[in-house]
Amino acid sequence: MEFLSLPYALFLLSFLGVYWTVQQQRWRLWVILSASLVFYASLQFQYIPLLLVSILINFRLGRALNAKASKHRQSLEGNISEHEDLQVAQANWSPRRLAILWLGIFLNVLVLLSFKYVPFLLESAGTLLKLPEAGQSAGWFRTHIFPPLGLSFFTFECLAYLIDVYRGAPASQHLLQFAAYKFFFPKLISGPITRYHHLTTQLQTLKFPSAERVTEGLWLIASGAVKKGLLADRLAILVNLSFENLQRAGSGDIWLATLAYGLQLYLDFSGYVDIARGSAMLMGLNLPENFDFPYFSTSIADFWRRWHITLGDWLRNYLYFPLGGSRKGLDRTCLNLLIVMLIAGIWHGAAWGFVVWGWVHGVALVIHRLTEALSNRLPLLKRWWQSIPGVLTAWLLTQAMVFTAWIWFRLPDLRYSSWAIQHLWGHAADIQFTQKVYLETMGLDRLQISMLLGALVAAMAVSYLINRTLKLELNWPLKILLVPLCFFAVALLAPDGTPPFIYFDF
Repeated sequence: MEFLSLPYALFLLSFLGVYWTVQQQRWRLWVILSASLVFYASLQFQYIPLLLVSILINFRLGRALNAKASKHRQSLEGNISEHEDLQVAQANWSPRRLAILWLGIFLNVLVLLSFKYVPFLLESAGTLLKLPEAGQSAGWFRTHIFPPLGLSFFTFECLAYLIDVYRGAPASQHLLQFAAYKFFFPKLISGPITRYHHLTTQLQTLKFPSAERVTEGLWLIASGAVKKGLLADRLAILVNLSFENLQRAGSGDIWLATLAYGLQLYLDFSGYVDIARGSAMLMGLNLPENFDFPYFSTSIADFWRRWHITLGDWLRNYLYFPLGGSRKGLDRTCLNLLIVMLIAGIWHGAAWGFVVWGWVHGVALVIHRLTEALSNRLPLLKRWWQSIPGVLTAWLLTQAMVFTAWIWFRLPDLRYSSWAIQHLWGHAADIQFTQKVYLETMGLDRLQISMLLGALVAAMAVSYLINRTLKLELNWPLKILLVPLCFFAVALLAPDGTPPFIYFDF
């Protein structure tokens, strides 16, 4: 049951009818959990028991962390001024809570490693140690074991929950509530990564959405459908043909495909998030935003504040700050940035291309931090970066780096991504490439495709200026008129055989 399908539309309408008919919160949670199980089963039913067991374990660990914290607080009552009692209490309980936390981290990461990274680890070990048996085992694993959909997002949410409870947030006291949060179907497969307390607090004060909120939810779903069906899936045709015929492509073709892939990835993923947020909005709930015009950022640090926002927030709060953040000097800050981005790359996929992609972003963040430190010492350089030519230069450098790095993301096998990187300049295309890829399949020549991509970028720039500079938005009566037109356009013009959302693979 894909988001962009008639079955999902019927499923969502049926769910909302039952959801808003039920008045008691407990029964409403049962409706969410039941519908979410049906939704997940329509995509991959065999892993539901595994995820349910994982939910139970994390729920119990959270309760254990909370219980230890309560006992710790009780032991301190009336004894805060007594230094010895405080030391005894801390020595008694803090190590136990830390041990429970590390147990939870270990179990969650173990599940993620077991299903997602075993073939990669076996292949890497086989290549490094020259063990052909390891490669054969990796091949068997890839053929017979498929990772549960949404496992990476599922794991990161569990880790965030346990760490939040360890830091003092209240643990869930009701398994039904925790299970409904974890299986909440709009965010289940590809996020946005949502914290437990953010969602459950809203469930406790739930109100039927106003007409404006219903319209906004429908508008988000319609916008996501347009991004995915009309734009991203059309770009996917060009991207797939170009990268699947990489040896025939010229340097210009590789750059064109890379630009198209960067746009496809953004439109595909942000389209998914729009549909997820719109679906939740019709339930009276708000999921966090995940994108804020990332391709108009003027530094790589700003890009990560505006691209996959919930992942960036997770990395900062649960990795970067615990590692020391920027509090331990410039050298340690740069090391922390590299570590965090390497983990971000590995999180996306089990291949060396993702490791390189994370490393490239880490190096870019280090360069940005060093440049920022130098600019703070040199007022003239700082004024340059704040001038119009400086801002334009920063934007060009940032986006050139971001789009070039997408090559490793799209081609995680280093044999192919390395070939593409090496042929970005001065390589002529096979004479048949233009005929087969552009004219016969797309019905357009290279110049026309370039102009269409330029028009798409220009449209995004206009949207950015209207939204961020002029602070203008469509009013809700106009949105409700445009919603059916968007759905009709998608149904009429979307290519046949809609591919799954890209982030389903991660």
